[in-house]
Amino acid sequence: MIPAMPAIATRSAVQASVSALRFGRVAAMGALAALIVFGGLWGSWGSAQHVLLPKGREHGTVKVAACADGVCSGPFTPTSAGARARARVEIPESVAVRRGRTYDVVLKPGTAQALRSGPAGILYAWVPLGGALLLASVVVAGGMRLSRVAWVLGLSGLGLLTAAFVAVR
Repeated sequence: MIPAMPAIATRSAVQASVSALRFGRVAAMGALAALIVFGGLWGSWGSAQHVLLPKGREHGTVKVAACADGVCSGPFTPTSAGARARARVEIPESVAVRRGRTYDVVLKPGTAQALRSGPAGILYAWVPLGGALLLASVVVAGGMRLSRVAWVLGLSGLGLLTAAFVAVR
């Protein structure tokens, strides 16, 4: 401190720098939380768009006959107008698919890749968003010190993941 400088000016300068650092932390953590949630939306939308916007897509059922290397396959039986039967379509193997069972599916346009449809398929498509909400809640709580917002984000993510788990069983 310079001897000719009053102590009040120094205190206000320190308070201003602390406020600026606090604002910077909140802004950076807010941007990080928004990026995490956007990443979850982006990861979910690749599958969710086919399940949520089914107009013009082929609907039907697939009976899972075989599973290998993370992919299950089986014959496709159409249930919508304009859909054609296929001897083999692929559906990703996960907790949502079991060999020998029949599932309602939507085919991705121009491919033989099937996605589960109905409530279970919709919830399963949004699982990446649920995980992102959980992760963003930790960032919001720790970095932004907004505990209520963090609880809302965390419980929303947990609710989405739980609902998806229950629906696919």
